[in-house]
Amino acid sequence: MPRFTIHVRGEWLTVPCRDVSCTIRWLGAEALRRYTKNKPDNGGIRSVKDTRFVARRCQGRGLLDPDDTIEDVLEDNDFVELVIDGDTMSPDVPPLQGRLSHLYPHVKCYLLLDGNSLTSADLVSLGKGLHKIKLSPDAENKVVQSRELLDTIVKDNKVVYGITTGFGKFARTVIPVSKLNELQENLIRSHSAGVGSPLSPERTRMLLALRINVLAKGHSGISLETLHKMIEAFNASCLSYVPEKGTVGASGDLAPLSHLALGLMGEGKMWSPMSGWADAKYVLEAHGLKPISLKPKEGLALINGTQMITSLGAEAVERAQAVARQADIIAALTLEVLKGTTKAFDSDIHKLRPHPGQKEVALRFRSLLDSDHHPSEIAESHRFCDRVQDAYTLRCCPQVHGVVNDTIDFVKNIINTEINSATDNPMVFAERGETISGGNFHGEYPAKALDYLSIAVHELASISERRIERLCNPSLSELPAFLVNDGGLNSGFMIAHCTAAALVSENKVLCHPSSVDSLSTSAATEDHVSMGGWAARKALRVVEHVEQVLSIELLAACQGIEFLRPLRTTTPLEKAYDLVRTVVKPWIKDRFMAADIEAVHQLLLDQKVWSVAQPYIEKYRMEHIPESRPSSPTAFSLESPASPRKRVRLE
Repeated sequence: MPRFTIHVRGEWLTVPCRDVSCTIRWLGAEALRRYTKNKPDNGGIRSVKDTRFVARRCQGRGLLDPDDTIEDVLEDNDFVELVIDGDTMSPDVPPLQGRLSHLYPHVKCYLLLDGNSLTSADLVSLGKGLHKIKLSPDAENKVVQSRELLDTIVKDNKVVYGITTGFGKFARTVIPVSKLNELQENLIRSHSAGVGSPLSPERTRMLLALRINVLAKGHSGISLETLHKMIEAFNASCLSYVPEKGTVGASGDLAPLSHLALGLMGEGKMWSPMSGWADAKYVLEAHGLKPISLKPKEGLALINGTQMITSLGAEAVERAQAVARQADIIAALTLEVLKGTTKAFDSDIHKLRPHPGQKEVALRFRSLLDSDHHPSEIAESHRFCDRVQDAYTLRCCPQVHGVVNDTIDFVKNIINTEINSATDNPMVFAERGETISGGNFHGEYPAKALDYLSIAVHELASISERRIERLCNPSLSELPAFLVNDGGLNSGFMIAHCTAAALVSENKVLCHPSSVDSLSTSAATEDHVSMGGWAARKALRVVEHVEQVLSIELLAACQGIEFLRPLRTTTPLEKAYDLVRTVVKPWIKDRFMAADIEAVHQLLLDQKVWSVAQPYIEKYRMEHIPESRPSSPTAFSLESPASPRKRVRLE
């Protein structure tokens, strides 16, 4: 029999429907009848028959016509909100967040998790809903062995932290065996104390996938039954409400991971593509899933670890790598518009200071600007000018962009190590037959690395903003002021440059490292913490600002090209220009600019600027210095973001 979940004044009601030819009006009335039935005062509703209401889908918030039949507009297990006349729409059913249309295709690809080989790129793909997940057979065996040891500890009444004792300051309090399950459930409920906006569905998927991967290592004592339920929830896209604030990064990301576990227990709120936000128990039930029931130590196993820091850090480092690659292309286009010289990118200069990132950036500039390789009419037009050298923002790109690349390489190595690290406490060693308390939950490694990432990647925006100034300032560019004709009547890129300056200034504050701070918590038991959650969140914000500043520079550089026509630049840079012109028209007179910035920002997020230029960069590399191709993964690895991986199987 079809059934529907109806939200009425903060309560969720399951309404079965024997006849789907009934109308939405009937469904609403039946929900109201059930709502008033258990209210002493009928919920203030005098007559269900005379009560006026509006019905809408929870997913997408679309209004439903009361005269439509149920079979025409709803599917079995759909979620609906009823708004009674005079009430306001419920804050418990907020609208969906972000661009989610791409998130949940009919996935046939599975990523096999073993706790040892997940990468930051894999994790971002999982966040986008590109794969479902399974455990490897070896991981399943390790999980079973680990759990068997814990069951033995409980059976033998041994005193072990977090298994038969309380937590933190209560580590010496022994808990009766009959209360051990309650101990774990209380842990989750009490630690679900986060605040702020919830993580987006994409980021919650990453968080859940990463926690599953860590548990798959078999050192946490989780049961295979519980782990399989977590995987089922992930594959059904049932995602807990996880507030973004509340972790100090040791002992792990306790608050956010507790919220993650709380939804899996059927408590708190959950999101799914079918339901939007709703009570967790109803979301799980609608997908045919059962809440997890915690066994001894399982609550602790679910929340001890650095997975929020690391999952957000994985997104930050992947986006940083993508924007760093494209920053070279954008800067090269600006240099062409400003009629700069390519002499500073001579390979012999960079052999004398052979940092890997610096050498790679110089090579990219040569591959994009070499007029012998790609004839440039713009370069030819000033070949015999008397300019000897350019400003630092043009001349020093290999040095400034280069260290960003090397830093990303360093941070990515730490994040990928952390992704496949056991960060629980106590650790369960089945092969040794014992548990050992340690400090792998401390978030200092990813916290320090992500602070470093913020400081480094910010320089891409800092130097870009100065190049935007040179493009907009007629005394520096030989172009019309603010890159527009009829200046005065039109303001052109005047305020776009101000926006870039504002973002760079904000980044300067965000780049102050959070990991230099520590506040003692848990009655001085946890007396040194990493503050890694904030390090990760602000790293993402810094990266986003960098993307936006570079979007403005790319817009400005393409506008500068308009004033140099009919002269053409090199082939790869013309390809980048043509790409921009598929989403943004030339600036003839003032118009709404924010939409243009967002359109180009999306090109950078999709790595399309890199995609159009990369073939020319690689062809140049192979023709000129084939021995320089990287033999191991680096920050400037040539692997496509969409490259298939061996661990993805089609079923």
